[in-house]
Amino acid sequence: MYPAEIVIPMKEELTENGFNELLSPEAVDAQLAKEGTTLVMINSVCGCSAGTARPGLLSSVAGAGKKPDYLATSFAGFDLDAVKAVREHLKPYPPSSPAIALFKNGQLVHYIERHQIEGRSASMISENLKAAFEAYCGSR
Repeated sequence: MYPAEIVIPMKEELTENGFNELLSPEAVDAQLAKEGTTLVMINSVCGCSAGTARPGLLSSVAGAGKKPDYLATSFAGFDLDAVKAVREHLKPYPPSSPAIALFKNGQLVHYIERHQIEGRSASMISENLKAAFEAYCGSR
């Protein structure tokens, strides 16, 4: 498990921008049982998370016409049980962190795995997510 002093600032980058932390399997299941769209980031300490995933994610939410109803996050290597529960909802995809998933009415409709984050710019990730929001989210 990663030390809190490393993880907390990375968590705050999302929570200070409206993301709700999913800290338990029960919280994950309750969130994904909600009607509407939920964007979930499995956050990570890796460089691609800091360099492109989180900035791209935040840019997509800030600049989208249509947006998810809910924003949520769990941290790989720290929120162990919650991340395991999120990954149950991502099957048959293998575990990935960072990763960004869009759910609609509890069903996975769009997913960006680590290998789709590495080597891509924050703006590419943002545009990918905005296209998914246009396809699956209502206007807000």
